[in-house]
Amino acid sequence: MDKRHNFVVDKPGVRLDKYVAEKYPELSRTHAQKLIGDGYITVNNEVAKASLKLNIGDKVSVVIPPPQPSPLSPEAIPLNIIYEDNDLLVVDKPAGLTIYPAPGHPSHTLVNAILSHFPDLPGNSLRPGIVHRLDKDTSGLMVVAKNSTAQLNLISQFKAHSIVKAYLGLVKGRLTPERGIIEAPIGRDSRNRKRMAVVSEGRQARTQYQVIKYIGNYTLLEVMPETGRTHQIRVHLSAIGFPVVGDAMYGVKSAYLSRQFLHASRLGFHLPSTGEYVEFTSELPPDLAQAIENIV
Repeated sequence: MDKRHNFVVDKPGVRLDKYVAEKYPELSRTHAQKLIGDGYITVNNEVAKASLKLNIGDKVSVVIPPPQPSPLSPEAIPLNIIYEDNDLLVVDKPAGLTIYPAPGHPSHTLVNAILSHFPDLPGNSLRPGIVHRLDKDTSGLMVVAKNSTAQLNLISQFKAHSIVKAYLGLVKGRLTPERGIIEAPIGRDSRNRKRMAVVSEGRQARTQYQVIKYIGNYTLLEVMPETGRTHQIRVHLSAIGFPVVGDAMYGVKSAYLSRQFLHASRLGFHLPSTGEYVEFTSELPPDLAQAIENIV
C-alpha cells in the first residue's frame, strides 16, 4: 500500500525536489524528481514541477509507492570485495565497469555483479545498495549498503561530507602550488549536455589536491573532493589548465592510457552498526602503474 505523508513548509525559497530529498534521505534528488513528475507529490493539492520554489505555509503531500520488483538480473561478474560485514561491503571496482544500468548499458554493471552475491540489496530498483558512484573508467574503492538502515546511515554521512574520499590522479603539466583548493560551481555544459562544466549557475563544488610527485612534465596528485558533483575532479582540474591524463572528454587522449588516470585509492567512513571509523586503501591498478613507468 502507498504511504502518504503531509508537510507544511517552514522556510521559503527551497525547490520542491530538494525539499523532498531533505525529508527523505533515502531518496536521491533524481528519484524525488521522478516521483514529482509521476504525480506522487503535490503542493497545495495540485501537481507541481520539481523546480517550484516553495513558500512558508505550502502544504506538500508525498506519496511513496511500494518498491517495484527489480528488473535487474544477477550476473556472475568477478568482484574484488576487500571488506564485508552485516551492513555493507567495500569493493575495488575495475575500470570499464559501469555502476548501474543506464541507456546504452542495460546489463553487465557493478549492480548486476553484486546481486549475484547479495540478491536482497535495498534501495531503488535500478540502484540497489548504491550510495555513491564512480565513473565507468575510474577504478577504485566503493562502499555498498546491504540493508536499508545501513544505506540511510551512509547516505547521511555523504550528505554531511564526513566520508573521506581520496583519488590518485595524473595530470599534464607541473601543477603549482603543491597544495590547493579548487572551488567553482559545476553544472551541465550548455554546448554539450553530455559534459559538465564550471558554470555560474551550477551547484557549489570544492576539491582539495596535494602534489605527490612530479614526473617529467606530469604531476601525480592525491585529490580529495569535498562535494560529489558529476565528473567533479575531471572538470575542476581541466578548468585550471591541468586535465587528467587520458581524459578525452575534458582534456586529450593519451598515448600511455586508454582511459583517464583516476583511481579511488582511499575511502574512510563510520561503520553504521558501531560508529567506529574505518579506512581502506587501494594501490594503483596495473594499467595506471604501467603508464607511470612508460612516462618515466
